[in-house]
Amino acid sequence: MIDKNYCMSSYLTFRFIEDEKINFFENTRHKVYKPKNRKYGCSNYLDIERAIKEVLEKEYIPNKTAILLSGGMDSAVLSSYMPKGTVAYTLKCVSDNAIDETNRAKKYAEKYDLKHEIVEITWNDYLNLTPKLMKYDGVPMHSIEPQLYKVAIKAKENGIEKLIIGESADLVFGGMDKLLSKDWLFDEFVDRYTFVNPKEVLNEYVSMTDIYERYRINDNKIDFLKFMDEIFSIESSTSYMHAFGYADIEYIDPYSYMFMTEPLDLSKVRSGQSKYLIRELFKKRYPEIEVPEKIPLPRSVNDWLKDWEGPKRKEFRKDININNFTGDQKWLIFCLEWFLNLHDEGKL
Repeated sequence: MIDKNYCMSSYLTFRFIEDEKINFFENTRHKVYKPKNRKYGCSNYLDIERAIKEVLEKEYIPNKTAILLSGGMDSAVLSSYMPKGTVAYTLKCVSDNAIDETNRAKKYAEKYDLKHEIVEITWNDYLNLTPKLMKYDGVPMHSIEPQLYKVAIKAKENGIEKLIIGESADLVFGGMDKLLSKDWLFDEFVDRYTFVNPKEVLNEYVSMTDIYERYRINDNKIDFLKFMDEIFSIESSTSYMHAFGYADIEYIDPYSYMFMTEPLDLSKVRSGQSKYLIRELFKKRYPEIEVPEKIPLPRSVNDWLKDWEGPKRKEFRKDININNFTGDQKWLIFCLEWFLNLHDEGKL
C-alpha cells in the first residue's frame, strides 16, 4: 500500500514507519525489526551474567568479533566478558559541543585489556552516507544510523564479521527513566512521547492516535510499559537492523535475548536506580569506577543543523519556526525533506 502522508506522519511521530506494509512510494519498500525470542529469564545480576556468557560462548569468533563500546554501563558490562585483545569501537562526533565518551570507554577497555579504537563521525559523513542508507532503507532515518553504518564499515575493513552491541538493555531492564518517571495520563504521554507532531509541520497529515489507542487503559491512563516494549523497542532496533544490514555485518545484542522474571520495580527506577540489575552487575565488574548515568548515543545534529532555515517543500507548512525545535527534531524534519527530494531526483 502506498500512502505518503501516513508515512511522513508516522516517521515524524515515532521515528519509523510503524506499518511495514505501507510505503512512501511505489519504488520504495521498508522493513521493521522483529523481536528476538527472549529465552533468558533474569531476576538478579547473576542471571544476566550467565546469559551474557552463554550468548558470547555461542557467538564469539576469535579475531572476527568486536564490540561497540560507549561510555554507558550496558556496553561496559558486555565488554567485561569479552576475551582479551577484542577490538572495542567507540564513536566520537566531531563538533564543538559534542558529548565525548572516549575517555570513559577507554577506562573500560583498559580494565579488561581490550583494543580500543575511536571512530570519528563528521557532518560530511552524514552528507555522504545518508542518501545511500535511505535508498537501502526505503525510508528517512534516525540520526544514529549513519554513525552505526560508518563503524560497521570500519569493522569490516578490519576483518570483523560480528559486532556485539548493548542496545536493548534500556528497554528490557528499565533504563528509560524519563518515560518511566510517572504513571502517565493518556494525552500527556502522547504529547511527551511524540517526537514531532505532524500536525505542526505538515500541510497534510495522518493522525497517529490510533496507534496510541491500542494501549489506553482505565481512568484515561496508558499502558506505557507495553507501549515501550512494542513500539519504542521496535523503533530503536530498526535503526540498528538497517545500518548493519546495509553494511552486511552481523550484530549480536545479548540483552535482546533476556527478560525480567519479576515486574519492573518502578519505585527503584523513580528513585534514581534505573536499570538496577545492570547497575548492580556494573558495580561488580567495575568496583573502582562510578556508575555512569544514561547518555544517549552521541550525535551532534543540534550543532550541525543550528543554521538550517527549515523545510521548503510544499508538503511542509510555511509558518514553521524551526528554531522552536530541538536538534533531534530538526533532524527528523530535515531528513524527511531530504528523502522526498531524493525521490523526486530519481535517486531512491
